[in-house]
Amino acid sequence: METKAVILNAPGALALDQVGVTAPKAADLVVAIQHSGISTGTEKLFWTGEMPPFPGMGYPLIPGYEAAGEVVEAGPESGFRVGEHVFVPGANCYEGAHGLFGAAAQTIVTDASRVTRIDRGLGVAGALLALAATARHAIAGPGKAVPDLIVGHGVLGRLLARLTIAAGAPAPTVWEIDETRMEGADGYAVITPEADTRRDYTSIYDASGRGDLLNDLVGRIAKGGEIVLAGFYTDPLQFAFPPAFMKEARFRISAEWAPDDMVATKALVEAGTLELADLITHQRPAETAAEAYKTAFTDPACLKMILNWGTA
Repeated sequence: METKAVILNAPGALALDQVGVTAPKAADLVVAIQHSGISTGTEKLFWTGEMPPFPGMGYPLIPGYEAAGEVVEAGPESGFRVGEHVFVPGANCYEGAHGLFGAAAQTIVTDASRVTRIDRGLGVAGALLALAATARHAIAGPGKAVPDLIVGHGVLGRLLARLTIAAGAPAPTVWEIDETRMEGADGYAVITPEADTRRDYTSIYDASGRGDLLNDLVGRIAKGGEIVLAGFYTDPLQFAFPPAFMKEARFRISAEWAPDDMVATKALVEAGTLELADLITHQRPAETAAEAYKTAFTDPACLKMILNWGTA
């Protein structure tokens, strides 16, 4: 088997090309991908060459961990049927290329245990389930508090705000410094840091990935307040100890989603409680992948770029 896939041969060297695919086993699915999303966090770091050493990384690399498509072949031990629509969080099924994420391809072979059945009616928005589940993972669970301040009004920041409101909690404040991203709030306020006079936030979620903000955020929390690092940070993080000591500040790192987050997020989306479709600002045919990735990584107006694989 072979498939068209987005291949990152080196930082900045990205193209659509043909690559070999391993044969499916009894518990595997073959999925024809219809839509895949571009992450402006981790994928951008691979594109720029700034990604710190990470298990399984290397070039050539097939990026992507957000994809949705249709099952075209189902192994006898998979528990799926041909024709079912599924979300795929990536794959490592390629010959001669690393599949650390591996969702940006026209055809994917993956173990059935890794995919999630979704409603075909979700359409292109089905590709955003992993990002939404990651936002849910940051908020939900024992010992976790919903944010009252979110730093960054990109896709992750918007999802954090929407999930907070969906949970019935008070609407958070959101910080944003880019005018092109100030709009689009529904039920919460988006302001610049300079316009915010509060110094008593209980739970601040950073969705910007900017580690240089830590000292400012420490100054914004109440005593015993928490700062949640929900972005991805390339440089070592540091902060001045005395102010953090005086505040008895707590820091928490939030990682990727777990299976129960996907189940809960899917239920919210299918019930209409969590909207995803309006977060997609750009769509491009997969044939224009090089241009699409550049736009996703350099245009502030691009919240989420989706590749359409129907004609690849």
